Amino acid sequence: MACNPSGETMSAPVFFRHLPPMKRKEIAPLVMLLLAAGLIVIFAKVTEELLEGGLHDFDRAILLALRHPDNPANPLGPLWLQVAARDVTSLGSPAVLTLITLAVLGFLGLKRQWRAALFVLGSICGGTAVSSALKELVQRPRPDFVAAIAQTQTYSFPSGHAFLSAVTFLTLGALLARVQRQAEVKIYLLAVAIAITVLVGISRVYIGVHWPTDVLAGWCAGAAWAILCWLIAERLQANNISTS
Repeated sequence: MACNPSGETMSAPVFFRHLPPMKRKEIAPLVMLLLAAGLIVIFAKVTEELLEGGLHDFDRAILLALRHPDNPANPLGPLWLQVAARDVTSLGSPAVLTLITLAVLGFLGLKRQWRAALFVLGSICGGTAVSSALKELVQRPRPDFVAAIAQTQTYSFPSGHAFLSAVTFLTLGALLARVQRQAEVKIYLLAVAIAITVLVGISRVYIGVHWPTDVLAGWCAGAAWAILCWLIAERLQANNISTS
């Protein structure tokens, strides 16, 4: 990405650094747009298959494979792993993500980076609205043949934890990465953001509160939303620069 919402120049992804600056500016947004489009296609395909009833056996088989054959209420693995899964899954909870978002907004406010703060707020609030709308549209029930070890009150598809952790952590990871000079540090920060998102999604399946395709759809939709928000912010910033 060429620039961020606060008006500062952003470093291109490491695999573009060997290209001339003008080429990077032309290619990087296209690659990101294609990636977002691919993620949306996967999400749409999963949703289509789900509505046609073609994924139930697949989801059921994976979910049962993670649980004791004699008692599906108990996940495989020791007690400490179950406790750890509950701790990890809380990283994608609305309460935790809200606290993280508020902390970041407060920091950006102190730095007077109002455009960046508005971008973060719009991305995460918009993602929350999209996630809720998709749940109400599909209305897929939660897994009911295992005793979930976490309380749930919403529909299952897509996984809100997977969706919103992708939106939040990928957005914040990109914000942190843009102020780093070393490519290795940028890669590390983005890798951590992706790893947390993946672990949150896996934990949702492990503790039995989501079907696997719920999480896959949440990852795809959340990552696509984060990418599209970045591209829109970049486009708006480019327009501001060209008219100033």
